[in-house]
Amino acid sequence: MTTPSLDLTADPIELTAQLVDIPSVSRDESVIADAVEQALRAQTVGFEVIRRGNCVLARTDRGRDSRVILAGHLDTVPIVDNVPSRRTDTAEEGDVLHGCGTVDMKSGDAVFLHLAATLDDPAHDITLIFYDCEEIAAEFNGLGTIERELPDWLVGDVAILGEPTAGLIEAGCQGTLRVRLTATGTRAHSARAWMGDNAIHKIGGLLQTLAAYEPRRVDIDGCEYREGLSAVAVHGGVAGNVVPDEVYVDVNFRFAPDRSPEQAFDHVRDVFAADLDSGAVSAEITDSAAGALPGLAHPAAAALVDAADGRFRAKYGWTDVSRFSALGIPAVNLGPGDPSLAHRVDERVPVEQITRVTAMLRAYLSR
Repeated sequence: MTTPSLDLTADPIELTAQLVDIPSVSRDESVIADAVEQALRAQTVGFEVIRRGNCVLARTDRGRDSRVILAGHLDTVPIVDNVPSRRTDTAEEGDVLHGCGTVDMKSGDAVFLHLAATLDDPAHDITLIFYDCEEIAAEFNGLGTIERELPDWLVGDVAILGEPTAGLIEAGCQGTLRVRLTATGTRAHSARAWMGDNAIHKIGGLLQTLAAYEPRRVDIDGCEYREGLSAVAVHGGVAGNVVPDEVYVDVNFRFAPDRSPEQAFDHVRDVFAADLDSGAVSAEITDSAAGALPGLAHPAAAALVDAADGRFRAKYGWTDVSRFSALGIPAVNLGPGDPSLAHRVDERVPVEQITRVTAMLRAYLSR
């Protein structure tokens, strides 16, 4: 198959459309990786370019005093009749580019690729990381592969992840913890319910505790993070005529990045202490990921905030900035597109945001 041609010097709006028009559902990124690799080798100057699987990496070594990492994933969620891209200009929405990946996150990728090809004399050394399998289970994430196999490529003073933020800096990210709370009882025929011990009846207080929970708000580097503790699934019951002997509630805790996953679990245990201490309920962690501190006080990050005219906010949700934060690198999310439109059939991005993010990063990288 002929590798699609990308023009990195084209307007980033057009480059976004070119990327969207290359289908790249998770685990099927070879074609877009080929195109990105070919374009970087042919259309940039001063970059070392390497390929590892479907990850494409490039970096300069100009001896600058600081290094900025620009990272973006190449994969998308499954396509639903929303490729190829199309562009509309209406009174209601303005000039908008539609298509799978326009928001998450081929517009961010396009900005990074365009800047790599058109910045003549950047003030920082630059590392570009385009990786695969971000939209599926973490074990397949290409950035994790790079961290394990090519750790020297993740050395820098600040990292910018091109996730959609509507063109605002979203600093750090929340951590996430999933806990399974299980209640057990004794199975019996519902006609002789007194002979059993109904497990489902034991979670009433637990659910009331969740409904009354008041989330903590905490300010870190001028970013307000609001925590959330929610039941996300309840499973129980055997049959319509059986008193159930087990039920479990899956609880998701989105916590501010000043807590570790261990501290987050301690907090969840404190919230449900009455149920846990009585022995009515047990708790086990089923999944966890640390958050990322914003690190905006770091000089390289502060300069980025200046380039954004001081506009920033906390990131709600978890992103791969956490991987950089764990390495001691201040990291932010910054990209075109409304994150609430990611993964939708009608995914779309106002083209003005692509232009604005490009100008913002050009100014920052040129200082």
